[in-house]
Amino acid sequence: MTYSGITDYRKNQMKGVARDHFKLNKLHDSLIKQVLDISLKEVIARYGPPPAAFSFFVMGSAGRFEQSIWSDQDHGIIYLDSTTEAKTYFLSLGKEISKGLYQVGYPYCDGGVMAGNPFWCKSNTEWQKQVNSWALDASWESLRYLLIFIDGRSIYGQHQLLEQLKSLVYQTIPKERLLPRLTTNTLHIKKGIGVLGQLLVETHGAHTGSLNIKETALFPYVNAARLFAVKENLLETSTLSRIDKLQLLDRDLYKAMFLKLLNYRLLYASQTDYDSGHYLPIDILAKEQKNELKDIIKHGITFHQRVRKLIEKEG
Repeated sequence: MTYSGITDYRKNQMKGVARDHFKLNKLHDSLIKQVLDISLKEVIARYGPPPAAFSFFVMGSAGRFEQSIWSDQDHGIIYLDSTTEAKTYFLSLGKEISKGLYQVGYPYCDGGVMAGNPFWCKSNTEWQKQVNSWALDASWESLRYLLIFIDGRSIYGQHQLLEQLKSLVYQTIPKERLLPRLTTNTLHIKKGIGVLGQLLVETHGAHTGSLNIKETALFPYVNAARLFAVKENLLETSTLSRIDKLQLLDRDLYKAMFLKLLNYRLLYASQTDYDSGHYLPIDILAKEQKNELKDIIKHGITFHQRVRKLIEKEG
C-alpha cells in the first residue's frame, strides 16, 4: 500500500459512511493507522527500527472521535528515551506521518499541532516537564494547550504512555487549583440564537447565510464534557462517553442532542472542504429542523451552565 493507494481507498469507502457518525470516525482511525504503517516503514528503511517505545496520539476532533468528513491534523508523539538520537528519529517519523496524512487528504494544522513539530514530539521526561510547566504557568495559552492535550487519544504504540501523562495532569490540576481557570478559559460561546428567537447566521464572507455550528452549538457540549472529565479524572475523550459518566438526570437528553448535532453536520453542511463542514446553510432546513436546531443549541448552553455551577459549587 502507498499513500496514493490510501487516498483511493478513502474515496471509495467515504461514500458508504458519510452519513453515519460512528462508521465515519472508525474509517478515519483506520486511514490514520494505515498512514502510520507506511510512515514507519519509510523511516525504518532510512534510519532503522525505532530506538524506543513510543505512542502516537491524536487530539482535537480526532482525539474526541468527532471528526466530520474532512478533518485537519492534530497529533503528537511521546517516546521513552531522552537521547538526541531518539529526538531526531521521532521528529523524522512525525514529519513523515504529517506528509503522509496530507497526501491522503488531511490538511496541515494551522497552529502546527503536529508530531513533526518539536513542541508536540517529546520524550516522556520532557512531556512531564511540559505539562507541569503549562499547569504552573496557568496563562491563557498554557491552559489552552493543556485542554488540547486532555483530548489526546493514543491510537498507535504504547497507549499507557499517554494515559500516565494524563494522570499526571489530573493530579496537578487540583493541586494548582486550575479547574476554575480552565472553566474561565472556555466561557466564551458564540451566540447562535438572537433576542427574537432567530438563528444567527454569518452576515459576510464565504459562509454568509450559514450558522457556524462549531462555535455556537458544538463547543458548549465539548467544553462542558471536557471540564467534567478533568474534574472526575476521566480518561474517556469522546464527548458522548464523557456525558455518559455524568451524574445528571438529563444526561441521556444531552447525549441525544449532541448526537443529533453531529448528524446535522453530516447531513446538511456542504462538506466540500474542512472549513465548510462547520457551517450549516439555514435556508435548506425545514421549519421543524430549525426549531430542533434551536433546541440543541439551548440545551448545550444549559448543559455548559450546569457543569460550570457544579465546578463552582465544589470550589
